[in-house]
Amino acid sequence: MTNIERTTIGVVALMLAGGIACQENANRPAAPAGDDAASSADSRPRVALVMKSLANEFFQTMEDGARAHQTQDPARYELFAEGIKNELDVARQIDLVEQMVARGAQALVLAPADSRALVAAAAHAVEAGLTVVNIDNRLDEEALRERGLSIPFVGPDNRRGAKQAADVLAKTLNKGDEVAIIEGAPGAFNAIERRLGFEDAMNEAGMTIVASQSGYWEMDRANQVAASLLLAHPNLDALLCANDNMALGALAAVKAAGRQDSVQIVGFDNISAVRTLVRDNSVLATVDQHADKIAVNGIEHALAILDRTQDPVDLETEVTLIVADTVQ
Repeated sequence: MTNIERTTIGVVALMLAGGIACQENANRPAAPAGDDAASSADSRPRVALVMKSLANEFFQTMEDGARAHQTQDPARYELFAEGIKNELDVARQIDLVEQMVARGAQALVLAPADSRALVAAAAHAVEAGLTVVNIDNRLDEEALRERGLSIPFVGPDNRRGAKQAADVLAKTLNKGDEVAIIEGAPGAFNAIERRLGFEDAMNEAGMTIVASQSGYWEMDRANQVAASLLLAHPNLDALLCANDNMALGALAAVKAAGRQDSVQIVGFDNISAVRTLVRDNSVLATVDQHADKIAVNGIEHALAILDRTQDPVDLETEVTLIVADTVQ
C-alpha cells in the first residue's frame, strides 16, 4: 500500500469517527446555557417566590431584592418569582402557587394576599413535598391548625410598627382630637395587626377614632375612602393609613379638599414616593419593614430548612420608624 493510500484511508477513518461522534452528540439533550449552569442546574434547589400586587412599589422592591440575592450566588439556588396585578386577585395568586408546584419547586416563599384563602394552596404545596415559608402577611393560624399544618412565618411585628408611627402622631395632637383609620384588606393578618397598633396608640393618647374603613391596600380605593371621611368629619385631624399606597391616595384627597394644613397622614412601608413626602412633612411618618430584605429572609430560611441546618420556626424581622429627622 502506498503512502497516499494510507493517508486517504486515515482521513476517511477520522471523518467516519467524527460523524459518529457528532451523531451521538446530536442525540444527547442540550446542556443549559452557561458554564456553571450546565454542571449545577440539576442540583440547585428551586425556590418559588409568590407575592401580592406588583403594582405596589413595596412588592416590586421585594422582588428586586430577591432577584439581586439570587444573582449574587446563582449556583446556590434557582428562583421563580411571580406576583399578582392587584391586591384582590386571590384566585390568580392561588393559581400561581399551583403553577410553582407543577414547575417542580422544592420551596415556596409566600406573601399571601388573603390570610385564610391561601391556606388551602399552601397545604397542597406541603402535601406535594415543598418546604413552605410564609412572609409579609401571616397565614391564618386557626385555618392552619384545622389542616394540621405548621408553616413558619418570617416577617415583622406589624402591630408594634404601626404603634410606633401612631405614637409620633399622638404627640402632635390634643386629647379628644378626631382621627380615622384606613385599613388594609379585610381579613388580612397584617391589616388587622396594623389597625390594632394604630388603635393602641390613639386610645392610649385619648384620641377619638371616628371611623375605620378598608382601602384594600390600594391608592384609588383609599382616595375614595379618605374623600368620604373628610366630608363626613369636618373636624378630622388625621388619617392613619395601613400602607403607603393608601397614604398617597389619602394625601391626594386631603389636598383636593384643601385641608393639607389641618389633616395629618401616617403611612406604613417606606416606599420611595412617601419618603419624599416625609422629608417635606406632607406625610408625618411611615414604617420601614425593609421590603428588599423580606423575601431574602424568607428564601434564606427556606434554604436552611431544606439543608436541615435550621428548624422551621418563626423569625421576626426588623421595623424602623421613618420621620423627617431620620429619612434618608
